[in-house]
Amino acid sequence: MKERKGKEKSIRPAKAFTTIVADADALHSNAKAIVEPLFVLALPRSFSSVVCTMLGQHPQMYALPETQFFLAETVGQWWELASRSQAPLTHGALRSVAQLFYGEQTEATIRLARGWLMRRAHFTTAYLLEEFVARVSPSILIDKSSIVVYRFENLQRIYRMFPGARFLHLVRHPRGQGQSVMRYFRERRTIGPLPPSHWLSQLVSYPYAAGKPRKIQDLDPQRAWYALNMNICEFLKAVPENQKLMVRGEDLLSNPDKGLDAVAQWIGLRADMEAIEQMKHPERSPYASFGPTGARFGNDRFFLESPTLRPDRAEPQSLEGPLPWSSDGHELFPHVKQLAIQFGYQ
Repeated sequence: MKERKGKEKSIRPAKAFTTIVADADALHSNAKAIVEPLFVLALPRSFSSVVCTMLGQHPQMYALPETQFFLAETVGQWWELASRSQAPLTHGALRSVAQLFYGEQTEATIRLARGWLMRRAHFTTAYLLEEFVARVSPSILIDKSSIVVYRFENLQRIYRMFPGARFLHLVRHPRGQGQSVMRYFRERRTIGPLPPSHWLSQLVSYPYAAGKPRKIQDLDPQRAWYALNMNICEFLKAVPENQKLMVRGEDLLSNPDKGLDAVAQWIGLRADMEAIEQMKHPERSPYASFGPTGARFGNDRFFLESPTLRPDRAEPQSLEGPLPWSSDGHELFPHVKQLAIQFGYQ
């Protein structure tokens, strides 16, 4: 595993399993002791891996890789869903357990982490996440699982279980996000065909194809950009104003000092130069590299290959003009442009 640079975050060393359970039970008995988590809601290919990891480097926050817990109500259901998926849905959770409860990410601790999660198959996924919250306390836990936003009921599940949580709606320009999705889709297809149920197939062929995937010239990721962002917007209507914030990913990457300062102040955390500087180094996260055998991923593969802050990725985009992935030169749909303008894009 890649050696971490810079200051290490002060996470307590791993304890025996019985002590961990006792600690968690004690914390669960006192609701006031729970530090409410922060959930980052974003579409895939929206800078979510780098932004979430940047926030997690704040001295008072801790970012997990993608756990995908809230795709299901219970841990057992989550395991069943993961077993049927072609995506590595369990990798982020396995790496998190290995790091937080066993002190490192190795093939051995990944095996231990698998057993740790299986022993909790009867837990709700929210109750399980509460163990993570307790483990990193008093730091604020950050959870980001982008495919959770595909279904409105997943978002409702999060809020029902954590009504005091904060929600950060992270957006990306529809042109930039679409280009990134299509680039990744074309590269992924060189490895082998993607079934219609795969999250990437769903992104490029929304509404989701029930049969064979559409021909590549008919694929258009802007439909999913609109529908999934609307999922988030509709969900957030029920969330109090002080518990939600919309942020453009391009702003955080191009001007991190200003953007990270705003997010930290919204949460009520330190926003001094030292804290901002630490957040500008996502590569220092224990999850900012490929993991060991059995849990290689947990974050976007391109981020894991180059986990540094790269402002050049936030190049300006226009809402006008033909789309680069379109074979007939069509542009963004009027309703897509309208929502993008609401987000502050031009």
